[in-house]
Amino acid sequence: MVKRKKSNIGDKTHFETNAVHAGVKPESVTGAVMTPIFASSTFAHSSPGNHKGYEYSRTQNPTRKALEESLAELENGSKAFAFASGVAAQSAILETLKPGDHVIAFDDLYGGTFRLFNEIKAKSANIEFTFTDLNKNFSKLIKKNTKMIWIETPTNPLLKITDLKRIARIAKKKKILTVCDNTFATPYNQRPLDFGIDVVNHSTTKYINGHSDVIGGCLVIGKNKSLEKKLSLIQNSIGAVPSPFDCFLTLRGIKTLALRMKKHNENGLKVARFLKTVKKISNVTYPGIQGHKQRDIAQKQMNGYGGMITFLYDGTLSEIAKFMKKLKIFTIAESLGGVESLIESPALMTHAYSNDKEFNQVPKNLVRLSIGIENAEDLINDLKKAFKR
Repeated sequence: MVKRKKSNIGDKTHFETNAVHAGVKPESVTGAVMTPIFASSTFAHSSPGNHKGYEYSRTQNPTRKALEESLAELENGSKAFAFASGVAAQSAILETLKPGDHVIAFDDLYGGTFRLFNEIKAKSANIEFTFTDLNKNFSKLIKKNTKMIWIETPTNPLLKITDLKRIARIAKKKKILTVCDNTFATPYNQRPLDFGIDVVNHSTTKYINGHSDVIGGCLVIGKNKSLEKKLSLIQNSIGAVPSPFDCFLTLRGIKTLALRMKKHNENGLKVARFLKTVKKISNVTYPGIQGHKQRDIAQKQMNGYGGMITFLYDGTLSEIAKFMKKLKIFTIAESLGGVESLIESPALMTHAYSNDKEFNQVPKNLVRLSIGIENAEDLINDLKKAFKR
């Protein structure tokens, strides 16, 4: 458990408490304990130009406001912006750049992020992207027009960890904005703003909501009035905002985030340790086990290691598919972070696009697991049987 710096219910409350209460107050008219779904697209003015803080739901909505306040508090941020998807949030922060600006990004990224960078922003906005291993000396890649450094830690899908303090320190000297996709870790396990990062990005579809029934995203920033003003304008002008119903579902999911992440962390470690004993596979990767190349960094900046595991299967793609089909509890599906356990082949599924390119490639025999909150023994037995069949 990690004590918090601030809370709308009092100082020094813990994450578990804030996950239940942050951003959520009894509704003023009815006293509803849970923030209602404000499904109205527009709001009444007492006279022209005089209103209660809400005019039109693209600009602001009470349910979305509650979600944004909750997300900001959980990430130790000053302001959060909710979007209709994780990549919509990513697109929004990239809108703060100008044509000709340069971005340095991790060479291991979510396939959708790589597609957004390489196929959309590089072409429509004339933004230059350089993909590299941020654990190496990336300073030599910084140019006069470098305006942003893009981080994933842990990365998707290879689960690399990078030192957030180190990157923030280098970037601040050059006045470069840093953005960290914190989807795999969640604020329960890692809070990048605490390490000097400027912007945190989430696909709230994943662990934040946690029930595989919402598409959403967000950006969370520290105290930066200039950036806050820019993102407020971008969010309202582009209009890629979540519906009140999606905000409600995400708020509901956040209430159990701490409980779920504790179980994801426990199960992830148990399953990873089991997989290390399986002869048919190699390169079992999980930040919480010995042998992970950046385990020392993970131990410094993370409180837990989540439910994502990868390994290399000793076989062809067709043999990998047969193995997956033998599983009874794991579902073959994209996405991650839900209460149910999932399994996928990144080369054929989430990263099929980027694997067609000359960089950001993943091994064709890589298997990615999203460990849910089921009983760990049941998950291990399911895997054991599939490996034996």
